[in-house]
Amino acid sequence: MADPSTYRPAPGAIPLSPGVYKFRDAHGRVIYVGKAKSLRQRLSSYFQDVANLHPRTATMVTTAASVEWTVVSTEVEALQLEYSWIKEFDPRFNVKYRDDKSYPELAVTLNEEFPRVQVMRGAHKKGVRYFGPYGHAWAIRETVDLLLRVFPVRTCSNGVFKRAQQVGRPCLLGYIGKCAAPCVGRVGAAEHRELAEEFCDFMAGRTGNYLRRLEVQMQEAAAEMEYEKAARLRDDLGALRRAMEKNAVVLADGTDADLLALAEDELEAAVQIFHVRGGRVRGQRGWVTDKVEDVDTAGLVEHALQQLYGAGTEPVPREVLVPAVPGEAVREWLCTLRGSQVDLRVPQRGDKKDLMETVQRNAQQALALHKTKRASDLTTRSRALQEIADALELDSVPLRIECFDISHLQGEDVVASMVVFEDGLARKSEYRRFQIKGFEGQDDVRSMHEVISRRFRRYLQEREQTGEWAVPEEVPDGDEALTDESGRPKRFAYPPQLLVVDGGQPQVAAAQRALAELGIDDVAVCGLAKRLEEVWLPGQDDPVVLPRSSEGLYLLQRVRDEAHRFAITYQRSKRAKRLTAGELDSVPGLGETRRRALLKHFGSLKKLRAATVDELCEVPGIGRRTAETVAAALASRTPAAFAVNTATGEIIEDSTATAVPRSGEET
Repeated sequence: MADPSTYRPAPGAIPLSPGVYKFRDAHGRVIYVGKAKSLRQRLSSYFQDVANLHPRTATMVTTAASVEWTVVSTEVEALQLEYSWIKEFDPRFNVKYRDDKSYPELAVTLNEEFPRVQVMRGAHKKGVRYFGPYGHAWAIRETVDLLLRVFPVRTCSNGVFKRAQQVGRPCLLGYIGKCAAPCVGRVGAAEHRELAEEFCDFMAGRTGNYLRRLEVQMQEAAAEMEYEKAARLRDDLGALRRAMEKNAVVLADGTDADLLALAEDELEAAVQIFHVRGGRVRGQRGWVTDKVEDVDTAGLVEHALQQLYGAGTEPVPREVLVPAVPGEAVREWLCTLRGSQVDLRVPQRGDKKDLMETVQRNAQQALALHKTKRASDLTTRSRALQEIADALELDSVPLRIECFDISHLQGEDVVASMVVFEDGLARKSEYRRFQIKGFEGQDDVRSMHEVISRRFRRYLQEREQTGEWAVPEEVPDGDEALTDESGRPKRFAYPPQLLVVDGGQPQVAAAQRALAELGIDDVAVCGLAKRLEEVWLPGQDDPVVLPRSSEGLYLLQRVRDEAHRFAITYQRSKRAKRLTAGELDSVPGLGETRRRALLKHFGSLKKLRAATVDELCEVPGIGRRTAETVAAALASRTPAAFAVNTATGEIIEDSTATAVPRSGEET
């Protein structure tokens, strides 16, 4: 690893002008490309104390061996040059989109004598009318097949067209009425071009005239008793309406816009783009990217816009709606590409905001689907487990992994979670959650020690109950000794091969100490620190750093993130329960059903407090012993002070709120 001070430019050597810079490694390969409004200010930020840099930036500057720059006149030029260099050098520390394919579009070749409707990809050609892009070519063909009934435009290749002219016989589409057959002179060039232009008008959203015209023709044919013609026109109307349903109006003002949304986590981001033309969604595309460089949401938006419009194959619409607005240079660049003003903004209200939420949901689903596909592949999971075993020097692959996480809100409602992954997949039936009972306040290390001690103390107790502790040589090799009478596995009877904690050295040391105090020495322990994604092992000063492309690291991150999700969900539910708890919640032996029955019978806590034991016994399900307990509990508590509804001025004498208890808590 290089020391950035060894290649730092001399003071004053870096210009103040806008420009683009490249970091190269010791072999001369470009590893990062960036742009700056002021090169001196931006590059100086890379040569500060490495400890103060973002982890990804620190890795980049210590990998680099030199830096160079190119001065440009404006920020827009810098943006264009940055995109060109990223495409040319493919730097490893820049954001990279995995899905860089070209998307199919519906094209009408108005630059030909006999225009043709076809599917096209790649750069736009002059004189060709484009619609889309579409996610799949079959979606275009379905739409075209419906419209050819009404607009029988040529769809054949030039070779087929010339062959039909030579033999004087049209292709099959000409015989079944889905082509006007200009190849054999059924229509002239002018008439065929008119059909092609009507096709384009319909695709552009100007549908009302054609529908009304066909309806009038159908009614006239029916009035003249030309029923076959009327039926054909009726079918044509149905075909047009089905084609319109495939492109439903989402923006009533007929806007041309591209909507871009993001879903991201610490390592990856999914980009979804909806192309709206004439108020209808004409196409959709999406990418997934590794967040290799230190970049925020606005930076991801900027990279996505470069990817979308930089190649010049995608026209820039009048509006581009995004979740976060990048720098002004991006807006100027888009205006330059379009040749007129571009409204680049975040939608705040109305239909556009609602549609943006739809695009956002698509992005979230795309990211979840990407992670699911990656996690569900058997070969990938096997490789991930083997990489973990090799990196941690385990005797065998960790078929069962347990991960623990602590969650609290400023030291209140401190809880912990335990999630289980077997064969690289989550086993939610084995998840457990804990309340921290040994102390009060915020101490993640102490909480981790308590939770792991409780979990493995239960494990030892169940081993002792099976006799495995007392006579270990008689325990069978299978799972018999770890099951109860019904044949089900005992709750804590299976120890993990790997125990993962969410945290660094302190949490790992606490977990290892808890196991050592219980005499357990056959469970491997590691911690995954979220800030740097480093794997910490007990007693080691330096972490194990897995490559970013490692499937083993990805699996550990999934396990850690799932433990965090499970813990924070439980913590939020406990906080909500505490904030809405009523006086009846703590009455021993009184469950949710009977609490509701009491409140329903008396109407309020005030009347319930005034009730006698005999009156309480009149409630269905309440026996004398329970009634006495309830009466004693309510009598021992001072009624809550009056509350005032500040909106209405109404005095609220008591609360009837109750909380639903949750099952599954571990003691």
